[in-house]
Formats: sequence, structure tokens, C-alpha cells
Amino acid sequence: MDYDPVKDRLGDMVRGGPGRYRAFLGALHAVFLRSWYVRRTLREVLGRFTERSRVDVLDAGTGFGQFADFLLRSDPRVRLHAVDIKEDYLQRLRGYFDGTDLADRVTVGVDDLTDLNAEGPFDVVLSVDVMEHIEEDVTVFRHFARVLRPGGFVIINTPSDRGGSDVGSSGGTTFIGEHVRDGYGPDEIRGKLAEAGLRTESVTWTYGPVGSVAWRLLIKWPMTLLGRSMVFLPLVGLWYVMAFPLGMLLNAMDVAVRNEEGTGIVVVARKP
Repeated sequence: MDYDPVKDRLGDMVRGGPGRYRAFLGALHAVFLRSWYVRRTLREVLGRFTERSRVDVLDAGTGFGQFADFLLRSDPRVRLHAVDIKEDYLQRLRGYFDGTDLADRVTVGVDDLTDLNAEGPFDVVLSVDVMEHIEEDVTVFRHFARVLRPGGFVIINTPSDRGGSDVGSSGGTTFIGEHVRDGYGPDEIRGKLAEAGLRTESVTWTYGPVGSVAWRLLIKWPMTLLGRSMVFLPLVGLWYVMAFPLGMLLNAMDVAVRNEEGTGIVVVARKP
């Protein structure tokens, strides 16, 4: 299944005032378990800049901008540059920020991570569910290292090679049409980051047994239905009314335990 057409249509539906768009971003944070892990990791990393009055962040592949919004709201020290290859997404995000009090702390720009034009220097580079879309991953990691200050951090969220992209239930191939790889193993991504000059500090398994159930409940089944036709949107809304409480419980349970493995990983690496 291709996710992008569904995402594009959902994005078009939330055009309007900043309140409406912020509610949409809040819904994304709630239903996507990856956001629970990424936000926790961002808090931990930002907490390490104890003596800094400003923290510069590159949101590399911002998409709808939910993590850009989270960072700016959670830490007044953050100055953020959000990039994506989709100009329409960035226009929508810029319009949203212009209607808030965050506008003077954020810039947006069209950029291809394989030929990154952003110069930095940045203290943190964030990449959420991007690397599974890009063949030239080491090239991207080298760009991340180039734009980081010494001691700066890279945070990467991506599917793992332990059933990421829902490979196990799709005959051995990725369920998501836009993915060029199913996912990474810890050793593989450590090696590629090291090749780019980055030292891995931690690899956290996400979407364990409980979280994988939550993904099917809150993401796979509704998105599959919308991928067939947006006429099913009212039915999906009704589904969320019924499934949302259980999904939130499952998400919380997954984050509360230490998964021995899972279908996703969050990686924190650092530039020496």
C-alpha cells in the first residue's frame, strides 16, 4: 500500500486555522507509537544541554511538522529549521507557524537529504521515519555529520529488520509501498553511522509485541481502508471512537517496558 496519497488527502482536510492544525498534530502524537518514543528521546537529549541558552535543531524530513511543533513548544531555547522534499507540506506548515507565537523561532525549506543544502551548525538532527525511504543512507548520514556541531546528536527513528514495515504479514515484502528497505538491524545502522563519522550511543527497540498490536489497531487497518477510498472516512472515525482507548493503553504499555526486540528502533548517535 502507498501511504503518501492518503497522507496528502488528510493534510488537505486540515487546512485552516492554527487551532485545527494543532489538533491534527496532537492526534498524530497520540495514535503513532513512534511519537511516544521520539518525544521521550528528544526530552532526554535536550536535557543534556544544561548550560546552553540556545539549541539549534534540524528537523530532517519534517512531514506534517508534529515534531517541529513539539520541540518549539517544549523548550524555549530551540531554534529550528524544518526541511522536506514536499513543498506543499512546507507551505502548509509555514502557514500554521505564522498563525502562532512560534514563527520567529522556525524556518522551513525545501531540501533533499541526499544533497543537503542546510549548513547549520546544528546541535541536534532529527530524522523520523525517513531513512527507510532513501537508498543512499550513508550519504545522508555524512550530511548529518557535516552540519552537526562537535558533540551534537543525531536521533533516528526507523523500522527495524525484525518485521518492520509489516514484512511478516505481507509475504516477505514491505507493506508500505514507498519504503526502499524493510528496516535496519542495530549492527547495520551502527556501522553505517560510524562510516559517516558518527558514534552510536543507544539503540532502543520500539513496537514490541504489544506495540505491534497497537500499530495494526490504530494505523494499519484504518489506513488500509482509507487507501481504498476516502469514502470510508466516517467509518474510520467511528472505528477510532471505539479503538482509541485500547490503542492508548497498548501504546503506554509498550513504552513502559524494555522491549528485547521490536519492529522499530530509535537510534541516538553523536558527532565526536
